[in-house]
Amino acid sequence: MTIDSTLSTLRALARIATIGAAAAFAGNASAADPLPPSPLRVPAGDYTLDKAHSSLVFKVNHLGFSSFTGRFARFDAKLFFDPTRPTTARLDVTVDPRSIESDNPPSGFLAMLQGADWLDAERYPEMKFRSSRVSSLGARRLRVRGDLTLHGTTKPVEILATFNGGYAGHPMDPQARIGFSAQSRLKRSDFGISLGIPAPGSQMGVGDVVELFIETEFSGPPLAGRPAASQPPPR
Repeated sequence: MTIDSTLSTLRALARIATIGAAAAFAGNASAADPLPPSPLRVPAGDYTLDKAHSSLVFKVNHLGFSSFTGRFARFDAKLFFDPTRPTTARLDVTVDPRSIESDNPPSGFLAMLQGADWLDAERYPEMKFRSSRVSSLGARRLRVRGDLTLHGTTKPVEILATFNGGYAGHPMDPQARIGFSAQSRLKRSDFGISLGIPAPGSQMGVGDVVELFIETEFSGPPLAGRPAASQPPPR
């Protein structure tokens, strides 16, 4: 056998070994790490907020120098959702205005925001949002219209949401799970909160426009053959 023919044989054997190893790896990976299910396999039904994986953040202009950022720590939501017909979704949200938080607040600052000049949380201890219409914007994006009750005033607002997907369940999480990212904006003066809004042509104060940023997950119907999380397992 010549040197050239020996090298050709070795190259052929190497190619066969490489193809075989790749096929074996693919087979093992498929068995051990299945691809996540299609979002369309997520069941339709009633979903409850996963508070541990949800956040409600707001931003408002401060003197034109920065966007002051805060959050609400206590809120809840109920959602009906069908991924095959997302425009049939229904959403109800409640927020506790007394749970307002910010980073490094000066002494008395949060109490002031909860007070009569701002949220007046003692008089209006709950903010509410209820959807009235959902429309599709394509590519998993939704426009959610509804009514927001804030500071004793109810006005229509609009939320732009992205459906991030979900699954029907997992052995470590035996119920459906879905997730969304959303944004909205409103004028606080529309709800009777006008203190500190800059005069026309000035930025000396706190802006009228408030931006809202929402990241959230919901838990839904149990995985087939598994009891709902709220039900005790059978004895």
